[in-house]
Amino acid sequence: MKFRIIVLLTLITAMTAASQEKRLTAQDVIPGGKNYARFTPKSLRQLTLAGDNYVYRRGDTLLITRPGSDKPRTWVTLDMVNTALEKAGLKSLKSLPGVSVEESDGTIRLYFSAHSGVNLYNPATGEIEFRIPYLQGDSDFAFEPQQKRLGVTHGRDFVVIDSEGHRTIVGHDDNDQICFGASDVHRNEFGIHSGIFWSPAGNAVAFYRMDESNVTDYPLVDISTRTATLKNDKYPMAGMSSHEVKVGIYHTGSGDTLYLRTPGAKDQYLTNIAWSPDEKHIYLQRLNRAQDTCHNEVYDAATGRLIRTLFVETSDKYFEPQHPVFFLPGHDDKFVHFSRRNGYHHLYLYNTEGKLLKQLTDGEWEVLSAQPSPDGKSIFITSTEASPLEVNLYKVSVSTGKRTRLTPQPGVHNTQISTSGRYILDVYSNHETPRVIQLIRSSNGKSETLLTAPNPYEGYAAPSVVSGTIKAADGVTDLYYRVTRPPHFDAGKKYPVIVYVYGGPHAQMVTDRWLWGASGNDMMMANRGYVVFTLDNRGSANRGLPFESVIYRNLGVNEMEDQMCGVKWLLDQPWCDAERIGVHGWSYGGFMTTNLMLNHGDIFKVGVAGGAVIDWKYYEVMYGERYMDTPQENPEGYKDSNLCEKAGNLQGHLLLVHCDTDPVVVWQHTLSFLKSCIKAGTYPDYFVYPGHGHNVIGPERVHLYEKITRYFDDYLK
Repeated sequence: MKFRIIVLLTLITAMTAASQEKRLTAQDVIPGGKNYARFTPKSLRQLTLAGDNYVYRRGDTLLITRPGSDKPRTWVTLDMVNTALEKAGLKSLKSLPGVSVEESDGTIRLYFSAHSGVNLYNPATGEIEFRIPYLQGDSDFAFEPQQKRLGVTHGRDFVVIDSEGHRTIVGHDDNDQICFGASDVHRNEFGIHSGIFWSPAGNAVAFYRMDESNVTDYPLVDISTRTATLKNDKYPMAGMSSHEVKVGIYHTGSGDTLYLRTPGAKDQYLTNIAWSPDEKHIYLQRLNRAQDTCHNEVYDAATGRLIRTLFVETSDKYFEPQHPVFFLPGHDDKFVHFSRRNGYHHLYLYNTEGKLLKQLTDGEWEVLSAQPSPDGKSIFITSTEASPLEVNLYKVSVSTGKRTRLTPQPGVHNTQISTSGRYILDVYSNHETPRVIQLIRSSNGKSETLLTAPNPYEGYAAPSVVSGTIKAADGVTDLYYRVTRPPHFDAGKKYPVIVYVYGGPHAQMVTDRWLWGASGNDMMMANRGYVVFTLDNRGSANRGLPFESVIYRNLGVNEMEDQMCGVKWLLDQPWCDAERIGVHGWSYGGFMTTNLMLNHGDIFKVGVAGGAVIDWKYYEVMYGERYMDTPQENPEGYKDSNLCEKAGNLQGHLLLVHCDTDPVVVWQHTLSFLKSCIKAGTYPDYFVYPGHGHNVIGPERVHLYEKITRYFDDYLK
């Protein structure tokens, strides 16, 4: 009897403790939620390197600390900045602005944007050393630190502003279909993040000129005005006319502008622009529209003349250059080139005549980034060598190819390297570590810990997250999965399961970061009693071209087969309720969600597809044609992946969510699917977020996930 009482008391205590645990809500874990910051692992604000010291922000103060010291000292305060602003005749600020560190001539300065200008502040003198004013409407800012100039776009013009504030319109055309210096050239594909490229010493600047005269206007409607306003977007769809791009060069001394005389078709892609150290040459990668042939070329910056084709790379599927070449310090006759020619991104050393000197890295893993050491004898790389789930930093010897791992802890590492190359600032997490910040000596790998973040879910009913592998549909390839389980998970119970899917290239959902990369939505849904399952199928990122390119010309086929291998694994688990399986995803994941609902309606009872691609002929040229070729070249592939053709297959409950001003996956996709469903006599549900782009951001994102949650609660729980 006494034993029964003890057991009963233990159960009551456990139940009481469980009932007292706080539950996570959308406001806690969804970006834009009121409490979201509280549940993000603790960090150091505005953490960066300044010389060999590290800097971070506390309140309105920047603190600076030298390696080996645990005593930070005050470096810059709001009062100091305001004193400098007042001396310069400018109004004081209410809070310290975001700053960037600029190092030149052995001096460390900070620059920040305030009062419609870029301001350069010297902490040593307490002075605003100069400022460059800009106008309302300026964008795409590209600051040049050597000669203190600013490149901006204004409307469709490219403008250079000097340290005296003089504005020079470098690129202009009366044809309003032509723009200069914009960052959205080739729709930001091929690693393009800017349309302005300053030379090393600031004596010249290269810029894009994009002519969209042949591109069809796509109508987007802004309903925020009294009468809805039409806003046309230039959107080149697969197989249709694309834009024409040129590369201009403006020489600041002479004021002359010229354009590179690039051969090839007008609708080719000019990507990955780089300057030679002596500013005499421009290097670029010229990719044909079919994206199977890439010319690596060097041009004369003074005349625009093509000097030589260094080498040509081809692929029987597609080629996707992502990184410009870079030169080794002290070796102006040698550069390093990224290539996936053997199926994986690796580094190759060339001389400026185009002769391959050696391959620097090799293996069935991807180099993700590279940066030369100051002495040019080694290269810092991040890669997936240790595991496809990890990102680690290595130092590669240029002479021997020997790699030294500098981040010994497993996980995903984000690193900064000091100007001297002596120190590495490392912010990492892994599946059981929310966040650690450390400073590493590159010479010997010794580190000092700057911060160890506690578990932000401590005291809350937190889900548990596990990871593992299953075999792909080919029976050979390992695929990584993540399972997010409800608090106090009981493998003897049955749970409804939601498959969260992306499935396309340029994304990896399962990584060895905090909680295996589980999202806030995963955590929230698990708290509501769902198991959330995610699988990176073949076609997803960071596993090499053989893994990714199985999707080529047949989007949705192999990805879906792999996802169904994941479902088979789920059905073998005793805790999976086979009658309550749902699926959810956004963008490519919306395409996959809809595809799975239409092809496997016997398995998936509920789906929520956000921003879904429905018919790939409505998608843009660069991405669409890379993976599918044109509709004219691959009619069967486009037909088989057109979900409108399968609208009559819908069995369960499907909610389609779209934003009405989506410039990426245009609204026409899901509207055309609704039309097909009406014709076929099937009944999806639909919800629109007015005024948002390709996704819902800000506080309304909480509404989105509440909407998704309610839909699953209504039909799956």
